[in-house]
Amino acid sequence: MKKTLTAQELLESGILEIYVIGQTDAEETQLVEEMSAIHPEIQSALNEIALSLEEYATAHSVAPSAAVKPFVMATLNYMARMEAGEQPEFPPVISENSKISDYASWLSRPDLQLSDELEDAKALIIGYTPEMITAIVWLKQGALPEVHHDEHEKFLIVEGSCCITIDHIEHHLVAGSCITIPLHVDHSVIVTSDVPCKIILQRLAA
Repeated sequence: MKKTLTAQELLESGILEIYVIGQTDAEETQLVEEMSAIHPEIQSALNEIALSLEEYATAHSVAPSAAVKPFVMATLNYMARMEAGEQPEFPPVISENSKISDYASWLSRPDLQLSDELEDAKALIIGYTPEMITAIVWLKQGALPEVHHDEHEKFLIVEGSCCITIDHIEHHLVAGSCITIPLHVDHSVIVTSDVPCKIILQRLAA
């Protein structure tokens, strides 16, 4: 992180979003608090971000998905990487012929590894367009039942194993396995390996 930033650079950096959810380091925290004290536009932006997150949480409070927090964190991480100069990349679409090696350039990156103990789930985005998001996902236990009505979900298992139940039918997947979740169908995931299940996950607009 830069030692000093202008107010405009801070507004565009993605650090404010990370600060609001309590994930900044000591240097970033000090920077935000010092800048917000002398720049009203910084404090205003912090208030707007906090309000947006509160509204988002309220909108999802009836039936929250266990995947919401990991993907919010993943989105903030991706935004910060783009602001730091990372260039967008476009991973291939998962198909029945996909191989783990197709994603080797992302899987081998040091900044796209599981860097701390996994509590439940973690995601790191490796590609984004309005039509498709691709992420590396780690699941410790699994994912609760959900239904997608406007996006196709695809899985490529990288490490570990899991059982994905789709409309009451179990699909046992191991490293190298691929599967596509149909629209409008209830599905859930249970990790069956002793290690977290590492997945290339894609969501494509229907």
